[in-house]
Amino acid sequence: MKQYRGSRSNARDRAKPLPPLDYLLAFEAAAEQMGFAGASKVLNLSETAISRKVRLLELHFGLTFFERGHRSVTLTQYGREFLTRIQPALEALRAAADDTLKTGQNRPVVLAATNSVAALWLTPRLRKFREANRHLNIMLVASDDDEECLAETVDLTILRGDGDWPGYDAQLVFGETIFPVCSPDFLAANPDISDAEALPNAQLIEVASSHTEWMNWRTWLTQIGVSFRRLERTMLFNTYPPSIHAAVDGVGVALGWGHLVDQLLDAGKLVRPLGGRHVRTQHGYYLLTPRNRPAFPGRQEVAEWLMSVSAERTRYLDKKSQTRIE
Repeated sequence: MKQYRGSRSNARDRAKPLPPLDYLLAFEAAAEQMGFAGASKVLNLSETAISRKVRLLELHFGLTFFERGHRSVTLTQYGREFLTRIQPALEALRAAADDTLKTGQNRPVVLAATNSVAALWLTPRLRKFREANRHLNIMLVASDDDEECLAETVDLTILRGDGDWPGYDAQLVFGETIFPVCSPDFLAANPDISDAEALPNAQLIEVASSHTEWMNWRTWLTQIGVSFRRLERTMLFNTYPPSIHAAVDGVGVALGWGHLVDQLLDAGKLVRPLGGRHVRTQHGYYLLTPRNRPAFPGRQEVAEWLMSVSAERTRYLDKKSQTRIE
């Protein structure tokens, strides 16, 4: 019975009005600094704001906590007693807030991306990121299912599209520039593929995508004006990364997405048999940040890192305008 009455009593106590926390912090700072000027520097507020908050606190309790002089204030007996009682509580609040903030900072940042971006663009860069950010952890979700990438448990997402996702802020990571790629050995053994007209008869590596706007060989060749009756596909994959690995292994010619295959081109594992010839689309890969979920420092740091990597990307030359594109 005692426990029950105590619970009822605690419930009634919690219903009693408490003064706003900023009033208490203003009072504490003014008491410790023995004046509103010193408190304004500690809290980065104006003296007028400090004085007003303290006055509202006094009105809340109907007591005077400070004797106000011309240039200074002095704690009254009520003020000294009140400071002694609230300081342990304020310190406990600060400690709880600090512990909670650390917990939030240590939580992993859930980053979702398409299989192609995760395997070919993100993964090769994660080691360098971890070396520079030991305090951050990333949980990488790789999926070609947009719903999975945009789940409520995901903090940041990189998806292909036109930049319009309701409920998300979208930043362009890189655009979509597409060109044939193959291994140097494959090109040496099949020098005729340096002519676009020979590509329909070459060993082409294809990707079967559920996204109807995804560029395939038929669409790419049509856009550059190459006519064909049939295509000599040597291998079909259900997702993009293994098609690129197959090209590296000399299986055939794949369509390379600029930025996704840049590191393989730079390392000499892939070459572009048609040189600078490419197809540019209106789509791109965007970093999506949900607007309706609370931000936290780790998410912001990862987002800033991703956009800094984006800023360093290669700009491909647009042949028509002779300008660099995304």
